[in-house]
Amino acid sequence: MQEITKGANVSLTALGEDSGSVVVSLGWSSTSGSGDADVSVLLVGADGKVRGENDFYFYNNPAAADGSVQLLGKTPTGNGDEDRISVDLTAIPEDVARIVVAASQYGSARFGDLDDLRMTVSDRSGEPLVGFSIEDAGAETAFIFGELYRRGEEWKFRAVGQGYESGLAGLATDFGIEVLDETEPGGAADGDRGPTGPAAAGPATGSAQPSAGTGGGAAAAATSGVTGSGAAAGEAPAAAPAPAVPAQRAGRGARTTKKKVTLPKVAGKSLAENDSWRRARLFPAPTLKSDKEREVRATSVLLSVMAEVPEFGRRLTAGFGAPAGRMQTFTEVSLPHGDTPRRPDGVIRVERAGKLWTALLETKTNGNALKQEQVQEYVDIAARRGYEAVITLSNDVALEGAAVVNVKIDGRRKHKVSLWHLSWAEVAHQAQMLIHHEGVGNAAHAWLLQELLAYLRHDQSGCQGFQNMGPAWVPVRRGIEDETLGIGDERAVAVVESWERLIRQVCLRVGGELGQKALPVQRARRGSAPGARRAEAAEALCRDGRLCAEMRIDGTSSVIAVTADLRTGKIRTSAEVPAPEGSYPLSSAKRLVRMLAEAPADLHVETLVESGHGPRGTLERLRPEPGDLLPGNGAQLTGFRLSLIKGMGSTRGNAESGFIRSVDDAVDRFYHGVLAHVGAFEGRPGRRG
Repeated sequence: MQEITKGANVSLTALGEDSGSVVVSLGWSSTSGSGDADVSVLLVGADGKVRGENDFYFYNNPAAADGSVQLLGKTPTGNGDEDRISVDLTAIPEDVARIVVAASQYGSARFGDLDDLRMTVSDRSGEPLVGFSIEDAGAETAFIFGELYRRGEEWKFRAVGQGYESGLAGLATDFGIEVLDETEPGGAADGDRGPTGPAAAGPATGSAQPSAGTGGGAAAAATSGVTGSGAAAGEAPAAAPAPAVPAQRAGRGARTTKKKVTLPKVAGKSLAENDSWRRARLFPAPTLKSDKEREVRATSVLLSVMAEVPEFGRRLTAGFGAPAGRMQTFTEVSLPHGDTPRRPDGVIRVERAGKLWTALLETKTNGNALKQEQVQEYVDIAARRGYEAVITLSNDVALEGAAVVNVKIDGRRKHKVSLWHLSWAEVAHQAQMLIHHEGVGNAAHAWLLQELLAYLRHDQSGCQGFQNMGPAWVPVRRGIEDETLGIGDERAVAVVESWERLIRQVCLRVGGELGQKALPVQRARRGSAPGARRAEAAEALCRDGRLCAEMRIDGTSSVIAVTADLRTGKIRTSAEVPAPEGSYPLSSAKRLVRMLAEAPADLHVETLVESGHGPRGTLERLRPEPGDLLPGNGAQLTGFRLSLIKGMGSTRGNAESGFIRSVDDAVDRFYHGVLAHVGAFEGRPGRRG
């Protein structure tokens, strides 16, 4: 991979033979765990402006209809988060001169609060081509990381590193996107304001000209608050003046002209005579009796829906380097391999412009493990036949986006085969996001996805996701109970890895349900390796008997902490909410208790003070006397910690009495019963999906 500096540019064609489709990754980390940013992509013409409102891709408009741009969402990395974007350069319209990749923050967050800001461009096989690190971020609330631009018949990458103190609104305005003022008549409600499309009236009075030598469109205007330097002179197309409209905070509700179908979250009243009647399903699951039957049925069901619902098929394959095109899927295909043909569970083929992208699929259900030798054979077959990828699909959840089995890739082969992993939990997450939040092309597609989701959730399908803490769970738990587990025991590391997989799956499920991004928070020293972090967590498990994790749900200002205490058999879920600025302590306490009117009575509330410990009590006791939360001795109140405690399942699986189910239930109860009620406690409007 080639490293370049701010302002430099490089030809993608010169870096790799397979650069017609690329994956752009934006990464960052935060030692506090509260840092986050939203990615956006703009398709810009030669005049430095978007051609229309659908040239702006962000959280509410995550994919182009032709599949040329698709936001793939966030994945946790060793030190933080990584947001990935699939870009099919062969599908970008001819009148698009540049593809601008940016990110923005909200509220009082600044990019200077984040560490390890970085942009990487990889080819469709996942091989990194070029990287760029940003070292000078400060007060900016929006940042252009880099851009892909045409130069003749080839595409090039430029490291921009240009910041805006006016946030997404200032950035969008510079590229011709109208930003509604919250006081404008007919404007959107709180939380739904934002970029609404290209400004129709042309440049406004007082608009600033781009600085000499800067990238087109990103004007160094005082009204936009640009603080970084532009791109290298002589490379960017000429830019038109940027309209100087008021740079209001860009909210979560940009209007688009796309008509998408989503299914209602509340089902209509059933015509059944009684509750024992079951709805007819397109994909029945109760008759499945063996693991082989489950694998064959699950593979066929998934692949058929992928081929028939383009949005869903692209969503699952774009991150693996597949182009946007006509997709066909096959099951139980026989491929030659020595004296005995091999039969992968499935084959995915995508055709675009006369070229084929092919992936072999190996499926496991019901918690069965992938076999290393079997996956190795498929990688070898794919290399010989010129296929691009091998995809493994199972209930296991990959960590840091890595494969879950180790295979040898022969570097002497000219043709590279990439190995990817997909979990059934991720499949269900993407289906849920489309049918309930983002929408698909027509009602039939939405119904197909709903039937797929019903199948995946059926107990007999074997596709419920990660459901076993592994063979080390029982001996580790017993070792903690009888105090015989020694520090350095490798079984503790295995339990920590299973715990991380569980938390990742909880995030996928909660995010799909809410239509929000949910990710584990990694609090690690800068530059530390994931293995070192897990070893440290395993040592803490042996010493204290606790598994700890944090997760952040977009739309909330708090981080949810989850602690499983194996000594007491209790799970604690908690979050801290800061007190509103300028509010009297008693007013803050009364307001909090009032907002928690529907919360569980056994909720623990603790007052946070600048030093020491504040008063605490259950919500049941505090409801008649909120003043009991006021700190004594004149201590300064800074916020409140809210906690729920429940019993822990005793088995390692996902049964009603299992540990995995108990963690799922604890997070659900805490979010819906507590955190959802205090989103506006700090006096800021909630962010909406």
